[in-house]
Amino acid sequence: MNSRIQSILICCIIVKKNDEVGILSGNVYRAPSRGRGIVSTEKKEFIREKTSVSSLNVNGSTTERMRTWTRRMAGVLGRISGRVSQISKKGYNHIQNKFSTFSLKEVSTSKKLVWGSVGLVGTGGVVLLIGLERSVAAEDLVLHPTPLPWSHNGWFQALDHASIRRGYEVYKQVCSACHSMQYMCYRNLVGVSHTEAEAKAEAEEIMVTDGPNDVGEMFQRPGKLSDRFASPYPNEEAARAANNGAYPPDLTYITGARHGGEDYVFALLTGYCDAPAGIVLREGQYFNPYFPGGAISMAQAIYNEVLEYADGTPAYASQVTKDVCTFLKWAAEPEHDTRKEMALKAVVLFSFLISPQRNKLFLRSVVVARENR
Repeated sequence: MNSRIQSILICCIIVKKNDEVGILSGNVYRAPSRGRGIVSTEKKEFIREKTSVSSLNVNGSTTERMRTWTRRMAGVLGRISGRVSQISKKGYNHIQNKFSTFSLKEVSTSKKLVWGSVGLVGTGGVVLLIGLERSVAAEDLVLHPTPLPWSHNGWFQALDHASIRRGYEVYKQVCSACHSMQYMCYRNLVGVSHTEAEAKAEAEEIMVTDGPNDVGEMFQRPGKLSDRFASPYPNEEAARAANNGAYPPDLTYITGARHGGEDYVFALLTGYCDAPAGIVLREGQYFNPYFPGGAISMAQAIYNEVLEYADGTPAYASQVTKDVCTFLKWAAEPEHDTRKEMALKAVVLFSFLISPQRNKLFLRSVVVARENR
């Protein structure tokens, strides 16, 4: 990651602005735009020699072509950054001037009344929408999950991959008895929680119906990396018949499909309790205040030491629930870490493009170091 960020920064800052070191394009040398003296003929000739178009021919070295492309690309980005700075400065000055000369005394009484009415109507509309949303979303005996301090909640915090691996163990040994993850393949585990050999071994534990073969018959074979996670039931009707009419939802995108995400899943798995007085549950139902209506057909599945982790982590109920929630978060957002990595690169890149003057000394040192190579 660091090497890629450095490559992007070098591309952007080698020839950053016209007034720093000039923009080199082919055989043309553009003199500095702030009148810092006349460049000698010898220096121009030296620059023309080093940046001649002949370095772009087919037989030229890759290094020379990359240097020329970098100079040109840096020149373009330098012009863009300069233009962005100029526009933003003009816009700021314009807004500052408008506010500095604005006075309510100059506004007529009729305009004041109109503005006040618009503000009252807008505020009332927002309050009404919030009230309607809460009235529609509110149900009896439903608790909202408490936001938890997950390690991946920060802007640049990644998922805990050791927890993802343990969460897969929880799903495999506990949750997969009733719930499917039909949109997940074993190849998705490679490089995230398992090595390729480990993922292949996990896939080979299941038997997949494949075919037809040469004689037109279906056959059973060990699973492959390209196979999806096995479903516990062949169809929805069989799943309902085995669970008193309730259909266990697929867990692939469950954290994205429920309000509260992984907070809701954690609260639901750890929130089982006795039903309060006046609540009558049917046979095969359990009380959970975080489930809409309070009556849920899924029995409590997470207990202390419900399984043994391969890495020796104590399997307390809270630890097991945390791990499976992290695994489900990754399953719903497999691009989670990549997205935050790209955001970090964008922040670093645009910090140099938007505020070039603050990094002038650093840019000069990089240019000098580049020239000395």
